[in-house]
This record gives sequence, C-alpha cells and structure tokens, in this order.
Amino acid sequence: MTALSLREKLAILSDAAKYDASCASSGSAKRDSLKSGGIGSTEGSGICHSYAPDGRCISLLKILLTNFCIYDCSYCINRSSSNVRRARFSVDDVVQLTMDFYRRNYIEGLFLSSGVIRSPDETMGEMVEVARRLRIEEKFGGYIHLKTIPEASAGLIEMAGLYADRLSINVELPTDEGVKKLAPEKKPETIRLSMAKLRRKIEEKAEPTLQSRKRERFAPGGQSTQMIVGADRMSDDGILRASARLYGSYHLRRVYYSAFSPIPDSSSSLPLQRPPLMREHRLYQADWLMRFYGFSQPEILAGSADGMLDLAIDPKLAWALRNRGRFPVDVNRAEREALLRVPGLGTKVIDRIIETRRYRRLRLEDVGRICHSVAKLRPFIIAEGWSPGALTDKAGLRQVITGSCEQLSLF
Repeated sequence: MTALSLREKLAILSDAAKYDASCASSGSAKRDSLKSGGIGSTEGSGICHSYAPDGRCISLLKILLTNFCIYDCSYCINRSSSNVRRARFSVDDVVQLTMDFYRRNYIEGLFLSSGVIRSPDETMGEMVEVARRLRIEEKFGGYIHLKTIPEASAGLIEMAGLYADRLSINVELPTDEGVKKLAPEKKPETIRLSMAKLRRKIEEKAEPTLQSRKRERFAPGGQSTQMIVGADRMSDDGILRASARLYGSYHLRRVYYSAFSPIPDSSSSLPLQRPPLMREHRLYQADWLMRFYGFSQPEILAGSADGMLDLAIDPKLAWALRNRGRFPVDVNRAEREALLRVPGLGTKVIDRIIETRRYRRLRLEDVGRICHSVAKLRPFIIAEGWSPGALTDKAGLRQVITGSCEQLSLF
C-alpha cells in the first residue's frame, strides 16, 4: 500500500472533521507564552471561518488525528464498518501543519478531534502530545480545542486541560435510548461521568491557590458538547430539554447541534434523508433564548402540538404570537427583561435603547435607526407617538410580519 502524502492526509482528515460542529474559540484569554515571544491569537470566537464579536474572521485548522475508529456508531461516516478512505496523522504532522498554516496567516488556532485507534488512552495521549508540543516547544499561543474521549484516563484529561483552551465531550444523541440503539459500544453514563469530572476540575482550578493566590490555568474556555439532530425521532422540545439539563448539570459553554447527514451503507434504523438545515438553525436560536434572553426551556415550545420549532419563523417571534397578551411593550419604560421578549430586539440593541432613553424619549423611527428595521417590531412595542392599537391582536399578524420582512429583504 502506497504511503499517503501530507497533502492527501489533510484532504481526507479535514473532510472527515466537517461533521463536528463544536469548535468555537470563545472564552479564552491570551496565554503567557504570547508575552514572552510566542505566536498566535486567541481573541474572538468562531467555528472555522466565522466572525468574532468585533467583526474579525476567525479561522481554525479543523482536522481529525485519524478517521480509523474501533467503534461502529451507525450515524458516523468514520465507523469501523464504513468503506471510506482512511488516513492517520502523526504528532509531527499536526504540529507542522498548525505552525505552517499559522505562519502563512491561514489560521489562528487548532480544533483537533479523532477516531479512537486501538484504545482511548492511546488516542488521547497523542492528542495531548500535539497540544504539549505546540505550547512548550513551538511557543504557540493561539487557540487550541481538543475533543476529549470519555473513556480516557483522568491524568490525560488533566494534561489536556493544561494545554487546551477548551475541551469538549460529545453526548452524541439527546437520549440514552438513542445512544444505546445507534452507538451501542458507547455508554451514556460514562459520557456523563466524564463531563461531571471535567466540570469539577475546571471549577477546582478556577479557585485561587493558598500559596500563590492565583488561579491555575485549566481549559479557560470551559467545556462544550455536541448532539446529532435528526438521526432519531426526538422532537425539538426533547432536544432542548436535554440541552437545558446539560447546561444546568455541567455548566457547559455551548451545546452544538449537528444535523444528521445520511451516509453510504447506513443502517436501516437511520433516516434516508437529512433533516432540514433550518431545523438546526432554529435550535441554535432557541438555545440562545435559553442562554441570553431569559426564556425557560418549557415555555419556548409551550402550546406546540408536535413539540417542533416552526421552520418558517424564528422561535422568539413564534412565542410572541402565542403570547400576545404580553404585548405591546413600552420601549421608554419597560424593564430589560420585558424588552428581551420583543421579536427583533437583540441584546446589544436593547442595551442601546436603555442607554439612549436615559436622555430622551424614543420614537418609532429612533428604534428603527438603532436596530435597522421595525417591520417585526411594530406590532409589539409602544414608542413616543406610536401605539400599534389593534395591530397586536390582528388575526393575520403572522402573515403581515413575514410579508413585510420578505419585502424588506428585496431592497
């Protein structure tokens, strides 16, 4: 068998990594190595080619160490029984690629995951060695995210946290039943135990030590997870319920949702078609409502007959249409919590509204200048000189709003 070139390995293993969504770079500060002549950047947040809060594009080298795997998960393209072209990077390969790509200004960090080769500890050991080499030998100060393996030893996970900015452990599917059916070699209780141990370690390291009074650096970006959407029959309400438990139990920074993608020669228990990508998008929007807008998980889909998010409109607008008695909201007097419920108002816009109204009363056109469009807002707010009157309770309000938004998008 002819040995693969580094370029061929990169083509195979970067493509194999595309199904992993959980590689954001938020929540990390600059490393000490940057102050002493190291290279790299950890500022901003992004998933491969994404955008930081300040508008910068953030790029991560997103690869697998190998797509060989001893597990045979039905939904995974890299499962042991899959007929795909296999490749494996050495530790030297990954270090070289990361440094070469950074020096060429292609990337600002590394997201490294892997299939499990021979044993969880052997695989995790190689991933940790990549991170160690980058930090210690190459003085790399950029972002590193390692996808950890639940069955790996506690010592390896602790070493991973010393070198990586973020660690993640995939829960795979929303329910234990789904995991047992589609990934029978993986144990949900082992995954949860590993996430709990990682949470405790992060919290332990965040406490100042008695000797130095300083906090030890350990996975400053916290931990995240990913679940596959659409591989089983779980409703959106069930998925969000699972996410709420994960946030509460393990203090996760993010839950990522990855739409199931049909794979060749797959099990008959899997769907033949992938779910609409809009479903994944709506789940992310609902997730943000829970994390940043004060919504509890049960109320997002309260009143929904099938427990599924509306694909045609965003979940905040869908909630507002079902709860019209909560509106209109006076933008000049309402508390921040009430403004967070208004469709079309984001957290930054609300902060600007609250700051501006300290000095003058806001008219509808003032709100429009702050948020660039009032098409979605008009039925839900009161402003100086503006009241929606009967518009809030109009029978065809959904069509009025969606029609206005579609018309505006044409210009």
